[in-house]
Amino acid sequence: MKKNDLKETIHNSIIAKKSLLDIEDKINRAIDIISEKLSIGGKILLCGNGGSAADAQHLAAEFLVRFDENFNRPPIPAISLCMDTSTITACSNDYSFNKLFSRNLEALGSTNDILIVFSTSGNSKNILEVLKTAKKKKIFSIGFFGRGGGKAKKNTNLSLIVKSNVVARIQEAHIFLGHYITEKVEKKLVGLKNE
Repeated sequence: MKKNDLKETIHNSIIAKKSLLDIEDKINRAIDIISEKLSIGGKILLCGNGGSAADAQHLAAEFLVRFDENFNRPPIPAISLCMDTSTITACSNDYSFNKLFSRNLEALGSTNDILIVFSTSGNSKNILEVLKTAKKKKIFSIGFFGRGGGKAKKNTNLSLIVKSNVVARIQEAHIFLGHYITEKVEKKLVGLKNE
């Protein structure tokens, strides 16, 4: 192990997060769209694989409970499409793992909802399938991607792409971005209710 490994890893994590400044307008648009959909009765549906599944669950919890411990607000409806092991194993066994998120979205999604997908590559087959289903159901989709966005970028209404090819750095930037968006949405929603 080199002496400066930690310093270099921290530096690379900062660079990945700084790349988000290049898409600030898109991030602000995501905050506005999520807030608007929620204000008309929509909900947030999130999904991803592996560490990205954990990010989807993490952010669903932040929306459902609260992000800022000093800011009490009503719960925001959010569902992770990858939480239920019975559904995951049944769908994988009876249909295909590639259909997992799209099957769940067919059952739970409606036009006023927002789909948020997490994929470091943008090429996961089950992410591509759920984005096709979102398009058919006229559900607005937001993609948290890395590595240029992959194939998913073309099928997503709004792509938020971290400029990195390293999975760990992309995921660190994704959860940072998810926290930022959650914080702004919960404050914006209370503001909308007070207008």
